Amino acid sequence: MATDTIWSPSSWASKPALQSVDYPDRKHLDSVLAKITTLPPLVTHAEIERLRYQLSAVQRNEAFLLHAGDCAESFDACTQHDISAKIGLILSFSLILIWGARLPVVRIGRIAGQYAKPRSSQTEKIGDKQVLSFRGDNVNGLDPNDRTPDPERLLRAYFHSSATLNYVRGLLTSGFASLHHPRDWSLSHVRSRSLRRKYEQITEGLADALDFSHTIGVDSGRESVPFERGGGRGVLGEVDFYTSHEGLMLGYEQAMTREFPLVGGDADATAPEKPKAGFYNTSAHFLWIGDRTRQLNGAHVEYFRGIRNPIGIKVGPSLGNEELIELLHIVNPEKEHGRVTLITRYGAGKIRDHLPGHIQAVRDSGHPVAWVCDPMHGNTLTSASGLKTRNFGTIISELTSCISIHSDCQSRLGGVSLEFTGELNDEGFSVTECLGGSMELSEDQLELRYQSFCDPRLNFEQSLDLAFLISNYFKEERCGNAKAHDTFKALLGSK
Repeated sequence: MATDTIWSPSSWASKPALQSVDYPDRKHLDSVLAKITTLPPLVTHAEIERLRYQLSAVQRNEAFLLHAGDCAESFDACTQHDISAKIGLILSFSLILIWGARLPVVRIGRIAGQYAKPRSSQTEKIGDKQVLSFRGDNVNGLDPNDRTPDPERLLRAYFHSSATLNYVRGLLTSGFASLHHPRDWSLSHVRSRSLRRKYEQITEGLADALDFSHTIGVDSGRESVPFERGGGRGVLGEVDFYTSHEGLMLGYEQAMTREFPLVGGDADATAPEKPKAGFYNTSAHFLWIGDRTRQLNGAHVEYFRGIRNPIGIKVGPSLGNEELIELLHIVNPEKEHGRVTLITRYGAGKIRDHLPGHIQAVRDSGHPVAWVCDPMHGNTLTSASGLKTRNFGTIISELTSCISIHSDCQSRLGGVSLEFTGELNDEGFSVTECLGGSMELSEDQLELRYQSFCDPRLNFEQSLDLAFLISNYFKEERCGNAKAHDTFKALLGSK
C-alpha cells in the first residue's frame, strides 16, 4: 500500500476511524479541542527522543522493556496514595529484573493518560436498559445514567494526566527511586512471607554492594545522603520513567501534536532531503495501536505513521504475516531503530500457531523491532459469578512459550507488557481480580476486592511472583545454564 501521500496531524480525518466516539454536540467538541491545542505539552520532544534511543537498545538486546500499569486509569485514582503505589510496584518489579538479568530496564508506565478503552460493542445492556458502552473516563461516565459522551472530559483528562505526571516527576527526582531504600517502594504491602524474603534478599545484597562501593570510593558520598538533606541524585537516586497510552481518541492526539526541530543525528543540515523538524505527540512518550484499530487504510495507522514518538503495535492471531510487514512499511518506511515495538498477545493456546511465522516474516523484511510479550489480553475468561478474570498459570504459560519460541527462532524476547496495579484498600490488602499466584487466589475470593471497571489486573503479590520468575530465568541464562527454558517451566510447575 502506497504511503507517499502528504502527512499532517489532521490527515487521519480523511480515513475511516474504528472505535470513534459520536459526540452529540460537535461544536462543543471543537471548542474543547481548540483549547487543548493551546495548553502546554505534557512531555518534551527531547524525552521522546531519549526513549527512542533506549528502545533501540532493547532492539539490540542490550536492555529489557517493562511496560506496565492499569488496564484503564480513572480520574478518581489520581491520588497521592494510588500514584505512589503504582510507581513503587514498577520500581520493585524492575529492580528484581535488573538483579537477575543484569540488564538495564526501560520503564514505561500505562499512566498519565490511559483513560480511553476500545469496546466490542457501541452499547451494552444493564438490567433491562440498553445504554451506550462505557468508553473510559475521558469519554463518558461509568454510571449508566452518565453515558452521553462529554467533550469536557477530554479537558479533564488533560489536567488529570498533568497532575499525575507532575507528581510522578516529583517522586522520581526527590529520592523516591533511590536504591538506598528500595524496601520503601512496596515491601510493606506484600503479605506473602516467601515473597517478602526473596525481595529482602535482593535489597540486602544491594545494600551490601552499595556499602562496598562507598567504601572503595566509587561514589562521592553525597549519593548516600538523603535528598532532603542536600544529597545528590546521581545514578543511584534517579531513574528514567516514561508514560504511555493507547492512541484511540485521535482528535485529542491531534490537539496534543506539536512540531519541534529535530535534534542530534536526526537533524542533518547537510542533507536537504531530510526534514529539519518533526511532529511529536506530547501527551505521552509512547503510544500504541490496538488490535482493533490497526487497519492498513484506517485513521489510526495514518496518524501513527507521521509522529516521531516510538510506537507499539498490538499483534494478535488475526494479523497475517504479509499484513504485519505492510503495516511496518507504512509506519516505519525508513526502518529507523527505536521506532517500533511489537506487542504480541495471542493467548496461551494460540501463540505457537502464530508467533514463529511473525518472527520469520519480520526478520526477512529487515525491519528493526523490539519484541514484547503481552500475556494478559489473550487469556481473559469469565468466572462462574460472571466476573472477568485471568489465571496466573495461563499468563505464565504464554510468557514461557514466548521465550521458548523466540529462542528456537534465534530471536529474543525484549520485554513484557502487563496490566497490574499497586491499588490497596485502607487495610493494605491488594485487589482480587486474577486467579492463582503465590497467594493461591481462588475463584470464590474474586469478589473480596474486585475493583477493576475494565479488565482484571495482577495484584502486588502476583506481580512480584511474575517478576521473580522472569528474573530467575534470565539469571539462569546469564550464568550459562543451557536448560534455562526447562528451569522456567519447572518454576511454572511449582505455582
